[in-house]
Amino acid sequence: MLLKFTSKGIYCIPGKFYIDPWKPVDLAVITHGHADHARSGMKKYLCHHFTKPILHSRIGKEIECQSVEYGEVLNINGVKVSLHPAGHIIGSAQIRMEYKGYVSVVSGDYKIQNDGISTPFESVQCNEFVSESTFGLPIYNWLTVEEQEKQMRNWVEQNKSNGKTSVFIGYSLGKSQRIMKALDGLDELHVHYSIAKLNEAYESVGIQLPNYKTVDLREDKKHLDGKIVILPPALIDNPAMKKIPNLAYAICSGWMQIRGARRWRSADAGFAVSDHADWPGLISAIKATEAEKVHITHGQTAVFSKYLTEIGISADEVKTEYGNDEETTEFDPE
Repeated sequence: MLLKFTSKGIYCIPGKFYIDPWKPVDLAVITHGHADHARSGMKKYLCHHFTKPILHSRIGKEIECQSVEYGEVLNINGVKVSLHPAGHIIGSAQIRMEYKGYVSVVSGDYKIQNDGISTPFESVQCNEFVSESTFGLPIYNWLTVEEQEKQMRNWVEQNKSNGKTSVFIGYSLGKSQRIMKALDGLDELHVHYSIAKLNEAYESVGIQLPNYKTVDLREDKKHLDGKIVILPPALIDNPAMKKIPNLAYAICSGWMQIRGARRWRSADAGFAVSDHADWPGLISAIKATEAEKVHITHGQTAVFSKYLTEIGISADEVKTEYGNDEETTEFDPE
Protein backbone atom coordinates (compact mmCIF):
# COMPACT_ATOMS: atom_id res chain seq x y z
CA MET A 1 0.00 0.00 0.00
CA LEU A 2 1.44 3.35 -1.07
CA LEU A 3 -1.14 5.83 0.26
CA LYS A 4 -2.87 6.18 3.60
CA PHE A 5 -5.69 8.61 4.39
CA THR A 6 -4.98 10.06 7.82
CA SER A 7 -6.26 12.78 10.15
CA LYS A 8 -3.48 15.08 8.87
CA GLY A 9 -4.02 14.41 5.18
CA ILE A 10 -3.06 12.03 2.38
CA TYR A 11 0.14 10.25 3.45
CA CYS A 12 2.69 8.50 1.25
CA ILE A 13 3.81 5.69 3.55
CA PRO A 14 7.25 4.77 2.17
CA GLY A 15 8.00 8.37 1.14
CA LYS A 16 7.10 9.72 4.58
CA PHE A 17 5.46 12.87 3.19
CA TYR A 18 1.93 14.26 2.83
CA ILE A 19 0.04 15.63 -0.15
CA ASP A 20 -1.92 18.84 0.60
CA PRO A 21 -2.07 18.18 4.38
CA TRP A 22 -4.48 20.21 6.50
CA LYS A 23 -2.38 19.90 9.68
CA PRO A 24 1.32 20.74 10.19
CA VAL A 25 3.76 18.10 8.90
CA ASP A 26 7.48 17.92 8.05
CA LEU A 27 7.09 17.71 4.26
CA ALA A 28 4.01 18.82 2.32
CA VAL A 29 3.80 18.18 -1.42
CA ILE A 30 1.35 20.80 -2.71
CA THR A 31 -0.91 20.31 -5.73
CA HIS A 32 -1.80 24.02 -6.10
CA GLY A 33 -2.07 27.34 -4.31
CA HIS A 34 -5.73 27.46 -3.23
CA ALA A 35 -6.12 27.84 0.52
CA ASP A 36 -7.85 24.49 1.11
CA HIS A 37 -4.89 22.64 -0.43
CA ALA A 38 -1.97 24.82 0.63
CA ARG A 39 -2.02 25.68 4.33
CA SER A 40 0.41 27.36 6.66
CA GLY A 41 2.48 25.63 9.33
CA MET A 42 4.41 23.06 7.28
CA LYS A 43 8.14 22.60 7.95
CA LYS A 44 8.86 22.30 4.22
CA TYR A 45 6.84 22.65 1.02
CA LEU A 46 7.36 21.08 -2.40
CA CYS A 47 5.42 22.42 -5.39
CA HIS A 48 5.63 23.47 -9.05
CA HIS A 49 7.69 26.54 -9.97
CA PHE A 50 4.53 28.56 -10.73
CA THR A 51 2.98 27.73 -7.35
CA LYS A 52 5.94 28.94 -5.31
CA PRO A 53 5.21 32.70 -5.66
CA ILE A 54 1.56 32.00 -4.82
CA LEU A 55 2.59 30.27 -1.59
CA HIS A 56 4.91 33.15 -0.78
CA SER A 57 2.06 35.60 -1.37
CA ARG A 58 -0.55 33.70 0.62
CA ILE A 59 1.46 31.98 3.37
CA GLY A 60 4.64 34.06 3.68
CA LYS A 61 8.04 34.60 2.10
CA GLU A 62 9.78 33.00 5.09
CA ILE A 63 8.54 29.44 4.35
CA GLU A 64 10.99 26.77 3.20
CA CYS A 65 9.77 25.88 -0.28
CA GLN A 66 11.35 23.77 -3.02
CA SER A 67 9.88 23.99 -6.51
CA VAL A 68 10.24 21.71 -9.55
CA GLU A 69 9.23 21.59 -13.20
CA TYR A 70 6.52 19.34 -14.59
CA GLY A 71 7.90 15.85 -15.20
CA GLU A 72 11.02 16.38 -13.08
CA VAL A 73 11.61 13.26 -10.95
CA LEU A 74 12.71 13.43 -7.31
CA ASN A 75 13.64 10.47 -5.17
CA ILE A 76 12.09 10.87 -1.73
CA ASN A 77 12.94 7.95 0.58
CA GLY A 78 12.92 5.54 -2.35
CA VAL A 79 9.71 6.90 -3.92
CA LYS A 80 9.94 8.45 -7.39
CA VAL A 81 7.90 11.66 -7.18
CA SER A 82 6.95 13.88 -10.12
CA LEU A 83 4.41 16.62 -10.81
CA HIS A 84 2.17 16.66 -13.89
CA PRO A 85 -0.22 19.36 -15.21
CA ALA A 86 -3.71 19.39 -13.65
CA GLY A 87 -5.13 22.30 -15.68
CA HIS A 88 -6.86 23.76 -12.61
CA ILE A 89 -4.91 27.04 -12.18
CA ILE A 90 -1.31 28.03 -12.88
CA GLY A 91 1.13 25.61 -11.30
CA SER A 92 -1.56 23.09 -10.42
CA ALA A 93 -0.20 19.57 -10.44
CA GLN A 94 -1.11 15.94 -10.13
CA ILE A 95 1.35 14.20 -7.82
CA ARG A 96 2.68 10.94 -9.28
CA MET A 97 4.37 8.51 -6.87
CA GLU A 98 6.08 5.28 -7.92
CA TYR A 99 7.38 2.68 -5.50
CA LYS A 100 8.52 -0.80 -6.46
CA GLY A 101 6.62 -0.59 -9.74
CA TYR A 102 3.32 0.55 -8.18
CA VAL A 103 2.05 4.00 -9.20
CA SER A 104 -0.34 6.24 -7.29
CA VAL A 105 -1.53 9.66 -8.49
CA VAL A 106 -3.19 12.33 -6.36
CA SER A 107 -4.85 14.77 -8.74
CA GLY A 108 -5.76 17.62 -6.38
CA ASP A 109 -8.28 19.80 -8.24
CA TYR A 110 -8.28 19.59 -12.03
CA LYS A 111 -10.10 20.54 -15.19
CA ILE A 112 -9.92 19.16 -18.70
CA GLN A 113 -10.69 22.41 -20.54
CA ASN A 114 -7.71 24.48 -21.67
CA ASP A 115 -8.34 27.98 -20.29
CA GLY A 116 -5.47 29.53 -22.22
CA ILE A 117 -3.58 30.49 -19.05
CA SER A 118 -2.94 27.30 -17.05
CA THR A 119 -0.78 24.46 -18.37
CA PRO A 120 -3.34 22.05 -19.93
CA PHE A 121 -4.29 18.85 -18.11
CA GLU A 122 -2.33 15.72 -18.95
CA SER A 123 -3.59 12.22 -18.11
CA VAL A 124 -1.22 10.04 -16.09
CA GLN A 125 -1.60 6.27 -16.11
CA CYS A 126 -1.47 4.66 -12.69
CA ASN A 127 -2.62 1.81 -10.48
CA GLU A 128 -4.37 4.07 -7.97
CA PHE A 129 -5.96 7.49 -8.61
CA VAL A 130 -7.33 10.05 -6.15
CA SER A 131 -9.91 12.30 -7.78
CA GLU A 132 -12.04 15.25 -6.74
CA SER A 133 -15.77 15.29 -7.58
CA THR A 134 -16.80 18.92 -7.00
CA PHE A 135 -19.14 18.87 -9.99
CA GLY A 136 -19.70 15.13 -10.13
CA LEU A 137 -23.33 15.21 -11.28
CA PRO A 138 -24.61 14.81 -14.89
CA ILE A 139 -26.16 18.30 -14.86
CA TYR A 140 -22.68 19.85 -14.91
CA ASN A 141 -21.57 20.00 -18.54
CA TRP A 142 -19.57 23.11 -19.44
CA LEU A 143 -19.76 25.13 -22.64
CA THR A 144 -16.49 25.53 -24.50
CA VAL A 145 -14.13 28.23 -23.21
CA GLU A 146 -14.83 30.22 -26.39
CA GLU A 147 -18.58 30.07 -25.82
CA GLN A 148 -18.17 31.08 -22.17
CA GLU A 149 -16.06 34.07 -23.12
CA LYS A 150 -18.51 35.12 -25.85
CA GLN A 151 -21.39 35.10 -23.34
CA MET A 152 -19.43 37.29 -20.93
CA ARG A 153 -18.39 39.76 -23.62
CA ASN A 154 -21.94 40.02 -24.95
CA TRP A 155 -23.19 40.80 -21.44
CA VAL A 156 -20.67 43.63 -21.11
CA GLU A 157 -21.76 45.10 -24.46
CA GLN A 158 -25.39 44.88 -23.40
CA ASN A 159 -24.59 46.66 -20.14
CA LYS A 160 -22.75 49.38 -22.03
CA SER A 161 -25.79 50.06 -24.19
CA ASN A 162 -27.93 50.26 -21.04
CA GLY A 163 -25.53 52.56 -19.17
CA LYS A 164 -24.55 49.84 -16.67
CA THR A 165 -21.27 49.09 -14.92
CA SER A 166 -20.29 45.43 -15.44
CA VAL A 167 -19.13 43.83 -12.18
CA PHE A 168 -17.86 40.25 -12.29
CA ILE A 169 -17.55 38.12 -9.16
CA GLY A 170 -14.85 35.45 -9.27
CA TYR A 171 -12.37 33.74 -6.98
CA SER A 172 -9.19 35.83 -6.64
CA LEU A 173 -6.84 33.03 -7.70
CA GLY A 174 -7.54 31.42 -11.05
CA LYS A 175 -11.06 32.62 -11.84
CA SER A 176 -10.38 36.36 -11.86
CA GLN A 177 -7.45 35.95 -14.23
CA ARG A 178 -9.67 33.96 -16.62
CA ILE A 179 -12.28 36.74 -16.49
CA MET A 180 -9.58 39.28 -17.28
CA LYS A 181 -8.46 37.26 -20.30
CA ALA A 182 -12.04 36.85 -21.54
CA LEU A 183 -12.76 40.60 -21.38
CA ASP A 184 -9.43 41.90 -22.67
CA GLY A 185 -9.89 44.82 -25.06
CA LEU A 186 -13.53 45.64 -24.24
CA ASP A 187 -12.82 48.46 -21.78
CA GLU A 188 -10.66 49.34 -18.79
CA LEU A 189 -10.37 46.44 -16.35
CA HIS A 190 -10.51 47.37 -12.65
CA VAL A 191 -9.66 44.60 -10.17
CA HIS A 192 -9.82 44.43 -6.39
CA TYR A 193 -6.44 44.72 -4.65
CA SER A 194 -6.66 41.08 -3.46
CA ILE A 195 -6.79 40.04 -7.12
CA ALA A 196 -4.01 42.45 -8.09
CA LYS A 197 -1.78 40.91 -5.41
CA LEU A 198 -2.17 37.47 -6.96
CA ASN A 199 -1.78 38.90 -10.45
CA GLU A 200 1.75 39.78 -9.36
CA ALA A 201 2.42 36.08 -8.73
CA TYR A 202 1.29 35.28 -12.28
CA GLU A 203 3.42 38.04 -13.77
CA SER A 204 6.48 36.99 -11.72
CA VAL A 205 6.64 33.69 -13.61
CA GLY A 206 6.21 35.30 -17.02
CA ILE A 207 2.47 34.94 -17.54
CA GLN A 208 1.20 38.05 -19.31
CA LEU A 209 -2.19 39.32 -18.17
CA PRO A 210 -4.28 42.09 -19.74
CA ASN A 211 -3.69 45.64 -18.52
CA TYR A 212 -5.66 46.49 -15.38
CA LYS A 213 -6.08 49.06 -12.66
CA THR A 214 -6.32 48.26 -8.96
CA VAL A 215 -9.49 49.45 -7.25
CA ASP A 216 -10.06 50.26 -3.59
CA LEU A 217 -13.78 50.24 -2.83
CA ARG A 218 -13.21 52.42 0.22
CA GLU A 219 -12.44 55.31 -2.12
CA ASP A 220 -14.72 57.28 -4.45
CA LYS A 221 -16.26 55.04 -7.08
CA LYS A 222 -17.49 57.54 -9.69
CA HIS A 223 -14.60 56.67 -12.03
CA LEU A 224 -15.93 53.09 -12.25
CA ASP A 225 -19.18 54.16 -13.91
CA GLY A 226 -19.64 52.19 -17.12
CA LYS A 227 -16.36 50.28 -16.70
CA ILE A 228 -15.56 46.61 -15.99
CA VAL A 229 -14.88 45.67 -12.37
CA ILE A 230 -13.73 42.27 -11.04
CA LEU A 231 -14.23 41.47 -7.35
CA PRO A 232 -13.85 38.42 -5.07
CA PRO A 233 -16.99 36.65 -3.74
CA ALA A 234 -16.49 37.93 -0.17
CA LEU A 235 -17.59 41.39 -1.34
CA ILE A 236 -21.02 40.39 -2.69
CA ASP A 237 -22.83 41.57 0.44
CA ASN A 238 -20.46 44.44 1.14
CA PRO A 239 -22.22 47.85 1.13
CA ALA A 240 -19.25 49.34 -0.71
CA MET A 241 -19.93 47.13 -3.73
CA LYS A 242 -23.56 48.24 -3.81
CA LYS A 243 -22.37 51.84 -4.15
CA ILE A 244 -20.67 51.22 -7.49
CA PRO A 245 -22.55 53.48 -9.94
CA ASN A 246 -25.19 51.78 -12.15
CA LEU A 247 -24.15 48.34 -10.90
CA ALA A 248 -25.01 45.11 -12.70
CA TYR A 249 -23.17 42.09 -11.34
CA ALA A 250 -22.53 38.57 -12.58
CA ILE A 251 -21.23 35.53 -10.73
CA CYS A 252 -18.70 33.31 -12.49
CA SER A 253 -18.78 29.80 -11.05
CA GLY A 254 -19.66 26.27 -12.02
CA TRP A 255 -22.65 26.53 -9.69
CA MET A 256 -24.22 28.95 -12.18
CA GLN A 257 -25.06 25.92 -14.32
CA ILE A 258 -28.11 25.72 -12.04
CA ARG A 259 -30.41 28.72 -12.55
CA GLY A 260 -31.52 28.67 -8.92
CA ALA A 261 -27.97 29.45 -7.84
CA ARG A 262 -28.12 32.82 -9.60
CA ARG A 263 -31.51 33.67 -8.07
CA TRP A 264 -30.15 32.64 -4.67
CA ARG A 265 -27.66 35.49 -4.83
CA SER A 266 -30.00 37.88 -6.70
CA ALA A 267 -27.28 38.40 -9.29
CA ASP A 268 -28.06 40.02 -12.62
CA ALA A 269 -26.30 37.23 -14.50
CA GLY A 270 -24.45 33.99 -13.94
CA PHE A 271 -21.78 32.33 -16.06
CA ALA A 272 -20.82 28.68 -15.57
CA VAL A 273 -17.08 29.26 -15.73
CA SER A 274 -15.30 26.70 -13.58
CA ASP A 275 -11.74 25.63 -12.84
CA HIS A 276 -12.99 22.14 -11.99
CA ALA A 277 -13.82 19.28 -14.35
CA ASP A 278 -17.46 18.79 -15.30
CA TRP A 279 -19.23 15.40 -15.30
CA PRO A 280 -17.87 14.15 -18.67
CA GLY A 281 -14.46 15.65 -17.86
CA LEU A 282 -14.21 13.71 -14.61
CA ILE A 283 -15.22 10.46 -16.28
CA SER A 284 -12.83 10.85 -19.22
CA ALA A 285 -9.92 11.77 -16.92
CA ILE A 286 -10.48 8.76 -14.68
CA LYS A 287 -10.86 6.34 -17.58
CA ALA A 288 -7.63 7.63 -19.14
CA THR A 289 -5.64 6.71 -16.01
CA GLU A 290 -6.64 3.03 -16.39
CA ALA A 291 -6.40 2.87 -12.59
CA GLU A 292 -7.43 -0.32 -10.85
CA LYS A 293 -8.60 1.66 -7.81
CA VAL A 294 -10.09 5.15 -7.62
CA HIS A 295 -10.62 7.17 -4.43
CA ILE A 296 -13.19 9.99 -4.67
CA THR A 297 -12.72 13.04 -2.45
CA HIS A 298 -14.49 16.38 -1.92
CA GLY A 299 -17.69 17.06 -3.81
CA GLN A 300 -20.39 14.65 -4.97
CA THR A 301 -18.52 11.69 -3.55
CA ALA A 302 -21.46 9.32 -2.96
CA VAL A 303 -23.14 9.79 -6.33
CA PHE A 304 -19.95 9.81 -8.34
CA SER A 305 -18.26 6.82 -6.67
CA LYS A 306 -21.48 4.81 -7.06
CA TYR A 307 -21.66 5.65 -10.76
CA LEU A 308 -18.02 4.65 -11.32
CA THR A 309 -18.65 1.32 -9.59
CA GLU A 310 -21.69 0.73 -11.80
CA ILE A 311 -19.62 1.19 -14.97
CA GLY A 312 -16.98 -1.23 -13.74
CA ILE A 313 -14.43 1.07 -12.10
CA SER A 314 -13.55 0.14 -8.51
CA ALA A 315 -14.19 3.35 -6.52
CA ASP A 316 -14.72 4.42 -2.94
CA GLU A 317 -15.30 7.64 -0.99
CA VAL A 318 -12.54 9.29 1.04
CA LYS A 319 -13.20 12.02 3.56
CA THR A 320 -10.87 15.03 3.33
CA GLU A 321 -10.93 18.69 4.32
CA TYR A 322 -10.66 19.96 0.75
CA GLY A 323 -13.35 21.97 -1.01
CA ASN A 324 -13.37 24.97 1.31
CA ASP A 325 -12.44 27.48 -1.37
CA GLU A 326 -14.89 30.10 -2.56
CA GLU A 327 -16.10 28.24 -5.63
CA THR A 328 -17.04 25.13 -3.69
CA THR A 329 -18.73 26.87 -0.75
CA GLU A 330 -19.66 30.51 -1.34
CA PHE A 331 -21.79 29.74 -4.39
CA ASP A 332 -23.21 26.37 -3.41
CA PRO A 333 -27.02 26.81 -3.61
CA GLU A 334 -27.48 23.97 -1.18
